[in-house]
Amino acid sequence: MDVLLNKIRSCTECAQFLDHDPRPVLRAKRTCRVAIVGQAPGAAVHKTGIPWDDKSGQNLREWLSLDPETFYDDSRVALVPMGLCYPGKGKNGDLPPRPECAPKWHDAIFSELGNLQLTLLIGKYAQDYYLNVRSQNLTETVRGFFHFLPSYFPLPHPSPRNNIWQAKNRWFATDVIPALKKRVVEALS
Repeated sequence: MDVLLNKIRSCTECAQFLDHDPRPVLRAKRTCRVAIVGQAPGAAVHKTGIPWDDKSGQNLREWLSLDPETFYDDSRVALVPMGLCYPGKGKNGDLPPRPECAPKWHDAIFSELGNLQLTLLIGKYAQDYYLNVRSQNLTETVRGFFHFLPSYFPLPHPSPRNNIWQAKNRWFATDVIPALKKRVVEALS
């Protein structure tokens, strides 16, 4: 796994599409029991090299009831975005994850994670890639999370920009979050 991670961290395949140097950001060890597949690092994460080192990460840790020590314990939790480098800024926020990353690296990463019990799929990019639910919108996929258990648990992005979505979909806090916390505890036990 260390050899693979070093290879990934030195990848420059998307360099020509970025307005900054590539900096793949991920964490994983063979012993991980939970994987979190997000979209792509944001600008703050690109600077620090620490996945989910922003308000979205704080919100996600709250949803999971995980303290930072457990969340960042890469022997227990793998943090693997769809796009491994910060894709840059667009008109309405960050650009989508670079499409080269997941097909190039995910199979190799996940084949090393032999103890994996649960994979959290954060946002539509991860859900489309892993669940083949392109015909559903994110709300339908998240609301029907139980259809994808025990392997996958689809979630919206925990960005503060999604507070409006959460306010419109109160069932997320009352039904999904408690089930999520339970599954994460079981997977990490």
